[in-house]
Order: sequence, then C-alpha cells, then structure tokens
Amino acid sequence: MNIHSDFSIKAVINTLELSWQLSPMQGVTRKYLDRIGDELARATSIVCYAPNSKFTEHMHDGGEEILVLEGVFSDEHGDYPKGTYLRNPPGSSHSPHSIEGCTLFVKLRQFHSDDISIIRTNTTVATWYPGLVPGLSVMPLHEFDGVGTALVRWAPNTIFNPHVHPGGEEIYVLNGVFHDEHGSYPAGTWIRSPRYSKHAPFTKSEGAIIYVKTGHLDYPLKTT
Repeated sequence: MNIHSDFSIKAVINTLELSWQLSPMQGVTRKYLDRIGDELARATSIVCYAPNSKFTEHMHDGGEEILVLEGVFSDEHGDYPKGTYLRNPPGSSHSPHSIEGCTLFVKLRQFHSDDISIIRTNTTVATWYPGLVPGLSVMPLHEFDGVGTALVRWAPNTIFNPHVHPGGEEIYVLNGVFHDEHGSYPAGTWIRSPRYSKHAPFTKSEGAIIYVKTGHLDYPLKTT
C-alpha cells in the first residue's frame, strides 16, 4: 500500500473529510495520511479506539509517536489523556487499549535507530516558551539528529517571517485556522511540505495551535 508516498510532493488533507478504515482489531479504525507498506508500514495516521477496544501486544521495530487528540489512551504502562505526547522507541512493545475511547495522531516506523528516548509529556501543563515573533509560543516536544517536534501556538493576527524548510515540514492543525500564501487550513488539516519548500505563515482572528515536525524528510528517510 502506498498513500502519499512521494515525499517530494506537497500533501494537504482535511482529515475530517476522510473515511475511517478498518484495522485488524475490532473497534480500532484508522484514517491514512501517508503510508508505505501494508500492516507493517511506515505510516502517519489518525487512529480511533472505540470504548472498551484494544490492540494486541506488538513491538515497535521503527518506533511509535503518538499525540492524544481526544479521550484517554492506555497501555500497561499508564493512562494518557487528551494532550499527551508519547514516544515509544525502536524495540519497545505494549498492549494498548482505551476504556472510554480515544482519537490519536500516530506516526509509525519513522525513528532514527539511535533515538531511544521514552517520552511522556502532558502538553496541557507543559511550559510554553516565547517564539521568534510576537504572538508566537513554542512547546518543544522532541529533538534528535536535526529532527524537531513541537507544538506552536499562534495568537490571533500573528505573522511569521517567510522561511525555507531544508528538511521538510509536517503540520497537523489542532485548533483554530492556520494560513499561508498557499491556502487556509482549519483544525483537522494535515500538511506535509517537501524539502526546501518555503512559505510565509500567519493567522487571522481565530489564531491556531499546530503540531509541527521539521527536518525528517531528508533522503534517504532516517528510519530503521
């Protein structure tokens, strides 16, 4: 299976308009954003656990990154409410489930093999730091070998400088509406921009909060 597998092409998806796809486990459904491979795939997805659903124990041979969008996600190591950011490194395993149900943003098999940190961050209480321009705040989540992941909060009517992403950029809009000269992206929009893409982002009266990953679209892709 290949979905948006050409990383030299920009991809923009309103995930609210995608249909849910069945997974091997009853009660767990997915929306595919990009994917290379079948069930064991390098993948970016929105994943939904119905109440009282579970997934069988499995190992993450290329790592797993999760941002809990709604509900409470759980495994044998703990419970992770909305706003939790998780990193399960290569070689880790777990048996995930959800009692009340949850929705997740998930990236699979995209870790550098030496990136072995376990991260559990509750972004609802973590610290925001001033950004590079007035109205911008940043919450760093992870940094390794030139790949950075953060939440970025845009106050209404914030304008950022035009800039280039040598290693590419990936955005998921969590709240509000994000804009650049190429378009407007409401909450639920996923944007993957290729290496050396450039834009001049801004917000209007709604403001926005976005998940951002940069530097990870180098060729060859830095995966296990």
